[in-house]
Amino acid sequence: MTATNTIHGLVLSGGKSRRMGADKALLMQNGESQLSRAVALLQRHLPKVFVSARRDQADEAERSKFEQITDRYDDLGPVAGILSAMESDSTVSWLVLACDLPNVDDETIAALIAAHTEEHPFTAYRSAHDGLPEPLCAIFSVTSRSNVEAFVAEGMICPRKMLIRSNTLLLNQVNPISLDNMNSPEDLEGTGMEFAS
Repeated sequence: MTATNTIHGLVLSGGKSRRMGADKALLMQNGESQLSRAVALLQRHLPKVFVSARRDQADEAERSKFEQITDRYDDLGPVAGILSAMESDSTVSWLVLACDLPNVDDETIAALIAAHTEEHPFTAYRSAHDGLPEPLCAIFSVTSRSNVEAFVAEGMICPRKMLIRSNTLLLNQVNPISLDNMNSPEDLEGTGMEFAS
């Protein structure tokens, strides 16, 4: 475990998975759900890890295995989970990780943590595809809450746009495919991933 007590982990699992047609957090690979894998990954690097979920997901069996932060907002997408975490503990920074990144690895998480500095509100990777910030494997600094709240007040709820418009510390991806996500059934072909029967 990394010797830091100022960053907590937040695995985002509150999405509605419309394009996939089923709950992406429950995708299974080698007998393990994507949610469980993401939590275990962050637990190897951070002292505390929480699962972000909508209120109607809180009692779902897989999510119930982990300490949760329930969304306090509706219709804000991932920002609902991020703001809810910031409100639950405003004294720490949050490493936010989407639950649908099956290739994300220890090296990617370790490098993100090592690069983080409180001088920047956000620390994130550049997308290997378009060079834009990847907000769903990123650190939202303890100082960034006011930034996020200001953007939401303006009507901006896209985390990527928030990072684009901020003094974000951007890193090159350690592993170019580490942040490729799974959005549709077609994306699952050849991955060995499937939904539990």
